[in-house]
Amino acid sequence: MAVKTLPTQARPHHHARPRGAAPRRMPQLKTVIIAAAAYVIAFVFLFPYIVMLLTSLRAQDSLRDVTFWPEEWVWSNLTNFWTSGLAGNLWVTIKVAAGSTILVLLVALPAAYYSARHNFRGRTAFLILVLITQMFQPTAMLVGIYREFYQFGLVDSTWSLILVNGGFNLAFAVWILNAYFASIPRELEEAAFIDGNGRFGALFRITLPLAMPGVITALIFTFIAAWNEFVVALTLTTTPENQPLTVALNSFIGQYQVDWQNLFAGSVIATIPVIILFALIERKVVGGLTAGSIK
Repeated sequence: MAVKTLPTQARPHHHARPRGAAPRRMPQLKTVIIAAAAYVIAFVFLFPYIVMLLTSLRAQDSLRDVTFWPEEWVWSNLTNFWTSGLAGNLWVTIKVAAGSTILVLLVALPAAYYSARHNFRGRTAFLILVLITQMFQPTAMLVGIYREFYQFGLVDSTWSLILVNGGFNLAFAVWILNAYFASIPRELEEAAFIDGNGRFGALFRITLPLAMPGVITALIFTFIAAWNEFVVALTLTTTPENQPLTVALNSFIGQYQVDWQNLFAGSVIATIPVIILFALIERKVVGGLTAGSIK
């Protein structure tokens, strides 16, 4: 007897999900709000720089226009920077910032290393004294600073700016390097001693490479602080050739008129090197600032 089979009903074909694959979830509302707030805050901080860049490319007669974008792009405002004499002031700024950074490196490294590796008498008082010096601002001691450099014959010189900027950024460098050296295990140096290295050999071959993020953090903050310093430079320098760029840009501000496009053009050129430098070493700066936070 023949058996009659019924046709099976066709079932819709579904794509099989790979085993172990987690379902794709939509971002939570909290994540979206945080991301939106971060973009808004970033735009608030970047908007003045955008306005500065656009104003530097405007013509003199279009500064009062209500349009956001310039109707005529005047690129000569940026190129005139190099023929107006401000290139020499930029070179002075580079020398002051680089000299202050080198001075801080030479003084802060041994001070921070010794205070982190030796429990000498008065160590706590020394660190507190370093912290107290960070509380003073150059503006509060401007008269004394000027009188001191006047007696030494260093007024209106690059060396006076290097010494002042290096001295007032030294406390921050000592503190952050002390924290980073203290977070490096002593056993690594002891192993280097066993291998035949001396104190300096262990420092330059083992400790210093590991502490490089902290060193870069201290140096970049010193460089930026010296690059942007204005009040002390305005007081200690008198001739235009010896003034850094922050003081030289002030010459575009007159009693009855402000040369906004050239002022902003110089500000843009002065800002670009710092932005590039900070972008290149941003990861190491973050690592240096979090030194000692994890045991």
